[in-house]
Amino acid sequence: MAETVVVCEVGPRDGLQIVKAIMPTAVKHRWIAALADAGLPQIEVGSFVPAKLLPQMADTAEIVREAVKRTETSNPNLTVVALAPNLRGAQAAYEAGAQRISVPVSVTEGHSRSNLNRSVDEQIAEVGRITAWLRAQPRHVPTEIACSTAFGCSFDGAVPVATVVRVAVALAEAGADAVALADTVGYGNPLEIKAKVRAVRQEIGDKLYCLHLHDTCGLGIANALAGLEEGIRKFDSALAGLGGCPFAPGASGNIVTEDLVFLLESTGFQTGIDLEKLIAARAILREGLPNEPMYGNLARAGVPRTFRRAA
Repeated sequence: MAETVVVCEVGPRDGLQIVKAIMPTAVKHRWIAALADAGLPQIEVGSFVPAKLLPQMADTAEIVREAVKRTETSNPNLTVVALAPNLRGAQAAYEAGAQRISVPVSVTEGHSRSNLNRSVDEQIAEVGRITAWLRAQPRHVPTEIACSTAFGCSFDGAVPVATVVRVAVALAEAGADAVALADTVGYGNPLEIKAKVRAVRQEIGDKLYCLHLHDTCGLGIANALAGLEEGIRKFDSALAGLGGCPFAPGASGNIVTEDLVFLLESTGFQTGIDLEKLIAARAILREGLPNEPMYGNLARAGVPRTFRRAA
């Protein structure tokens, strides 16, 4: 049997946070339902941040609750993920029923101040408070802490390997269940991906779980392949390549989920995702964001006749 790779769809969070239009809540529900029915094992459905900062996320609690209902009925294999930048957000995510909580921690001071108005070490301390609070709750909700700007920063420039390792180790010590390396502005390249994955894994082992990649410079899929070769078995991506951090100048869309799934299945990794249903979900996205550009080579070309799913 083929080895499994987890694909987490982050379009409803990372994708929507940067667009000016606000997708109607009813369309969000249908879009997430279509993604779940296509077989996505994890969907990051929103973020618990002040609506005055990101009005696109004002309905996140409702979105989480509806998505969790689907896990109890038609999509039992789905994990509903929510992002929370602080303890208050994590508490709100928990109360809404989120099954996994993602927390961003910049590895560069410039992005940390812009994105969270905290220093890097202050945000690491906040992670400790979040994990301690969650461990005290009756329902187990794991955390995945993303090392943002791990492969370059539009404020601080190049990021040394040692800087990424220091933050990743600190997050593991703060109680993170899993750590992700995030190419927030899409400056990374395959050799850098390999070097930093190796260096971080040497220190925290299998707690390094995920790569969050953007396609700003056109290397997103190449970087995913580099991560695969280094043993990464979870990737974040967004349908139609939506996304980007509104507090990181120059950030552009995530790697395209459809193209990533095609890469994985074509090279023998099992995802459990139906490519045709995934591509069809773009129609709902178009309905909700009629003026937003949509990307993706596979959707344009169509699934090749030679394509065979991983056995």
